[in-house]
Amino acid sequence: MGGEFTRPEPGVLRLQWGEALSAIRWTGTPPAPPFEIELEARRLDGSDFFCGLTFPARPSGECLTWVVGGWGGGTVGLSSIDGRDAADNETTTRHAFEKDRWYHLRLRRANERVEAWIDGGRVIDLDTTGRALSLRPGPIAVCAPFGLATWQSSGEFEALEWRPVRA
Repeated sequence: MGGEFTRPEPGVLRLQWGEALSAIRWTGTPPAPPFEIELEARRLDGSDFFCGLTFPARPSGECLTWVVGGWGGGTVGLSSIDGRDAADNETTTRHAFEKDRWYHLRLRRANERVEAWIDGGRVIDLDTTGRALSLRPGPIAVCAPFGLATWQSSGEFEALEWRPVRA
């Protein structure tokens, strides 16, 4: 269960601990590839992902989710590549994430590549040419085409921006 927290600072979005997924979806026009997204994110409590960034991966409508801190708190990867989720594909890595620490996240989608960085260190560099891209089956679909989520954790987000980039 989630703990008690003070009200977030102005400009901070908080997703409180939910039974499973807590999520928010952008209702405006989503970014279209090629683009770059940057934000700050932190886990307040819980032991699963504190940032699930769902984004449009192709103009044809396929979406992916960049999972940060999943599967017990340390898994980073993309869901889903060729039907395999973030815990079981070539984008899977493990990281130690500290509670209450802000992490700078950056994701770039251009030319069939997905690249991602945490605090300036590249964690994903994937060529998606000829690959099946999809969301993991389940509740994350509420975030498509562009949204943020946490799973059995409370998380905060700030300084979110997206911008077009040259392909």
